[in-house]
Amino acid sequence: MGVDGRLLDVPHEEDFVPDAAGLARAMEQLVDARTGAGSPHVDSTLDLELPAVMPEHGLGSAAALERLAEVALRQTSRLDHPGFFAHMDPPTPWVTWAATAWAAAANQNLLHPDTAPAARQLESLVLGWLAPAFGMAGGHMTSGSTLANLTGLWAAREVAGVRRVVASSAAHLSVAKAAHLLGLEMVPVPVDEHQRLCVESLPDLSDAALVLVAGTVSTGAIDPLQADVDPAWRHVDAAWAGPLRLSRHAGLLDGIEAADSVAVSAHKWLYQPKDSAFVMFRDADRSHAAISSDGDYLDAANVGVLGSRGNAALPLVATLMAWGREGLAARLDAAMALAEQLADLVEDDPDLELWRRPVTGVVNWRPRHGDPVAVRDRMQGAWVSTAEIDSQTWLRSVAANPLADPGCVVEAITAALDSSSI
Repeated sequence: MGVDGRLLDVPHEEDFVPDAAGLARAMEQLVDARTGAGSPHVDSTLDLELPAVMPEHGLGSAAALERLAEVALRQTSRLDHPGFFAHMDPPTPWVTWAATAWAAAANQNLLHPDTAPAARQLESLVLGWLAPAFGMAGGHMTSGSTLANLTGLWAAREVAGVRRVVASSAAHLSVAKAAHLLGLEMVPVPVDEHQRLCVESLPDLSDAALVLVAGTVSTGAIDPLQADVDPAWRHVDAAWAGPLRLSRHAGLLDGIEAADSVAVSAHKWLYQPKDSAFVMFRDADRSHAAISSDGDYLDAANVGVLGSRGNAALPLVATLMAWGREGLAARLDAAMALAEQLADLVEDDPDLELWRRPVTGVVNWRPRHGDPVAVRDRMQGAWVSTAEIDSQTWLRSVAANPLADPGCVVEAITAALDSSSI
């Protein structure tokens, strides 16, 4: 559409003009798929039944969405299924679906102030809401905690001159990856019987960034955040358990306020769509200045690893406005209770074994007899993941799905155990 309201001579201009009927149909399919029956897990080897070569001639937008609806909406693992008690990947609230669609429609680029004035302010706003709970002054969003950890350790190298990264053997692989990319020596430290970093095994930290984990991937363990040590930089990978700081379980993370940087995944326990996380700094101005780049085409410094990026803050702001801190805390408290319920059921079943009581919503358990993986693979109507702990395989259930039913999961395991004797 030209400035005078006339149609420009642009091929297929209609694809850039909102199609109310097409959008309504897409939302109708979305709602139908999410309210209909689904599976907690879909085999990753499924045949998408789509062309192996890019089509020479297009189907048109409406037809393309009709063709993709089965793949995108139904041939997917249902993270909101009562039997899905598996990974650190939650279902998302519907308010984020709308906000994500808005963000995609506006397609703001936070790299440039003039293309994303409100979007940049939304990100500053939401970091201002969240950072104080961690004792941090500010930060910025990233596409995940892998980049958040990399960014925190990049700042450690630039600000504190660190040459080594020290972390437990249970730390996320992104920590070693970041050390490699930054040219820093990676020094692993043993863990105790609870999978927490052994403070007594720490080396000299005068030139090191000490990474402490708040919620390990396998067991949800929290490293000693209040350890009386003096590293050159203290980074906390709170990708999983960080949001507990906003709940009645906040005390589990006491000591996090002494960190120089903190990473949190919003697409885990803040229930956001994928590619949503943030890194925060105690001295945000100094840290951001150390990891900023400039260019002739930029109106403002490019902070962090990413260049062009979209408005990931919008769904997060929408969620926090919809729920408030109280509503978020209630959901986190309920998730912790779900993990406790599952642990209770396991302890009460003579055929099942519990590794430890859950600390941050991660339950490790297994059948007392038989191969846990084989039993897991026979489960019907429920899904759990696995983890290696001290060279032994355990089932792993993560309380990320608010609609999970611990009883349903235990019943599926019991049925799988019974089927093994047939």
